[in-house]
Amino acid sequence: MEKLKQEAVIDKIRYLGLTILGLMLYMSTSVIGAEIWTLIPPAEDMPPAEMTGFAPVNKINMYYAVYGDNKKTPLLLIHGGLGHSDLWGSQVASLSEEFGVIVADTRGHGRSTHDGQPLSYELLADDYLALLDHLQIEKVHLVGWSDGANIGYQIALNAPERLASHFAFAGNVTVDAIHLSVQNDEVFAAYVRMMASDYAILSNGKIPFETLLADLTLFWSTEKSGGLQALQDVEVPTFVVHAAQDEAIKFDHALEIRLAIQPSGLIVISGASHFAPLQVPDRFTELIRLTLASRGGSD
Repeated sequence: MEKLKQEAVIDKIRYLGLTILGLMLYMSTSVIGAEIWTLIPPAEDMPPAEMTGFAPVNKINMYYAVYGDNKKTPLLLIHGGLGHSDLWGSQVASLSEEFGVIVADTRGHGRSTHDGQPLSYELLADDYLALLDHLQIEKVHLVGWSDGANIGYQIALNAPERLASHFAFAGNVTVDAIHLSVQNDEVFAAYVRMMASDYAILSNGKIPFETLLADLTLFWSTEKSGGLQALQDVEVPTFVVHAAQDEAIKFDHALEIRLAIQPSGLIVISGASHFAPLQVPDRFTELIRLTLASRGGSD
């Protein structure tokens, strides 16, 4: 166990023939007066979409947008809790030049509605599977961020035939994986404030942000069904991705997930936190590309 930790800390990726020394590619990033992982930079603007709409799935209207060329196996990017699909602006702008990219707002988030059902990862996974059905897409490479990664784990268990691969950033499958200190963390608090502002614009007043925050707080504090043991059944090629300065998820848990899923690799991004897609967007996107390349590209 200790040896695995040491290898991961130096940002070494070893999976399916892919080996990268992260000390060169993923060195710490700083800005004048502050380390980048202590900040929540605004997301870049989304590029023009090929198609946007609302899919009627599981008694809600789910906002989605499609970018790029979908002749290859497309990428599905799923945002984290309290967030919305526009947070992927940098990644979509870059990746859609080469791949088809789909983004959506999880139920109750952003522009998507919510019918009041208790939140569960099973329900959220079903929403995204229904969205793929609506778009007539059989299989995707999934990129999940936090709750998005957790939704990805659920899809990998329930519908593995729909996933070509899973890039799982900052996910967790047990409650004790969460740092208790995140409740008082200034960076996480800044993210919540930013999402409250975005929600006021995107949601058109469907439900108060405080209601969403309360629902998610209860959701996050409820033990997940299956946990690490369930992940032993995952056969989808998985990249478990962890940020060295993650204020929410413990590194040991990322390592436990890596050990639970046999077809998997562990990637540690130094110089970034739970919000790496915003803090180090170019490096984050390059990691997605590298993992796709290790799988032979988005065929």
